[in-house]
Amino acid sequence: MLGLFNKKANTLLGIDISSTSVKLLELSRSGSRYKVEAYAVEPLPPNAVVEKNIAELEGVGQALARVVARAKSGVKQAAVAVAGSAVITKTIEMEAGLTDDELETQLKIEADQYIPYPLEEVAIDFEVQGPSARNPERVEVLLAACRKENVEVREAALALAGLTAKVVDVEAYALERAYGLLASQLSSSSDDLTVAVVDIGATMTTLSVLHNGRTIYTREQLFGGKQLTDEIQRRYGLSVEEAGLAKKQGGLPDDYESEVLQPFKDAVVQQVSRSLQFFFASGQFNDVDYILLAGGTASIADLDRLIQQKIGTPTLVANPFADMALSGKVNAGALASDAPALMIACGLAMRSFD
Repeated sequence: MLGLFNKKANTLLGIDISSTSVKLLELSRSGSRYKVEAYAVEPLPPNAVVEKNIAELEGVGQALARVVARAKSGVKQAAVAVAGSAVITKTIEMEAGLTDDELETQLKIEADQYIPYPLEEVAIDFEVQGPSARNPERVEVLLAACRKENVEVREAALALAGLTAKVVDVEAYALERAYGLLASQLSSSSDDLTVAVVDIGATMTTLSVLHNGRTIYTREQLFGGKQLTDEIQRRYGLSVEEAGLAKKQGGLPDDYESEVLQPFKDAVVQQVSRSLQFFFASGQFNDVDYILLAGGTASIADLDRLIQQKIGTPTLVANPFADMALSGKVNAGALASDAPALMIACGLAMRSFD
């Protein structure tokens, strides 16, 4: 089983393995208030993860071991995610009143129709969504399937760092869970909002549109912050590491703002605009109430203002920790600047409280 929908009461580390870094987050909850107990981010060796696939297990395992040491968390169980593009989901109708075991048996018989891989290569999970609107004697069941190798390679990477994968989730669901923390920041009546979350990673930009807090559309495209790093490297003759640091900490020549950063920001605006056009063309909506920026690139100063100005939609940088308490060992400044990049890690850590 994928473990997407397992109910677990223990604390889980949310671990997001992206293409350039591994991010770890541990949350606790008291009443309705969350607290960040531990967090750390550790860069990955170049090409250890390519387009969300783990290519070098050792390199990822070593980075995970470093991120665990840096976070100083004693928790050994983790929730990780596979990319949405690696998962097939399908809502199907089944007879009402079946037990979970009966549903599972039935689904395994029927899954062939929905899944284009041999079943022995696939991890399957399901969740009953509720009664069918068309027929009260049937229920809607969400079926999720993913190739076992995608799950197993993540389990193996965690094992190298002494961790156990308790939950394997889907990035889109983790994002949806973290979005639940942000909805209250947007407006008093967050019920009927349509919000575009644009997650700009290093190599991949993912648009997820949420309506009433549920994902109704998602699309990935190849574009990300690495293009800015590459341009800095090329223009100023720096190594990848130097370019990455300079991008975060500054100290580049005077022409950087106008010649390199501004054209990149304009490219981001274009990508966001184009992604939204694809969504509008899918015919469900022709407008969104808010744009939320997530991912490492969201931290670029004034990017939110530029997007809001050019597209005309209120735009905010996602910070799932705005209302959270922090433990003494968490560096508040570092957490604030990494916050938009920690949405998926946050949604995974929240699996502790399902």
